Amino acid sequence: MKKKAKEARISAEKERLTTLMDGVPSSSAEVVKGLIERVSFMNVTLSELEEDINKNGSIELFKNGSQEFYKESASVKTYNTMINRYTAAVKELLRLVVENDKTKIGSPEVDEFMNFLTTRE
Repeated sequence: MKKKAKEARISAEKERLTTLMDGVPSSSAEVVKGLIERVSFMNVTLSELEEDINKNGSIELFKNGSQEFYKESASVKTYNTMINRYTAAVKELLRLVVENDKTKIGSPEVDEFMNFLTTRE
């Protein structure tokens, strides 16, 4: 993916998440902003990695001198590491939203955020 296209997708994701986080107290705003930036980047990057894995497969041939064997691709390794960090960051965002206003549980904003958690691009 070209850099400008990736930046545009990250920006769109930031905007979408920022609207879901309206009403977070100023004491948490900087933390939320940082998490939104990281989650947006990871969401787009995970999508790119998924495309690469689907296109090139999850294993690759590795040659070391006369030895040849298959190993997990670099994209799979990166994906597996990043998905865990992505999940942790999203859980923290959700915790901050719900902690801020427990009356929002079941509201369209939280439902949309929960939908985001379960149906990443």
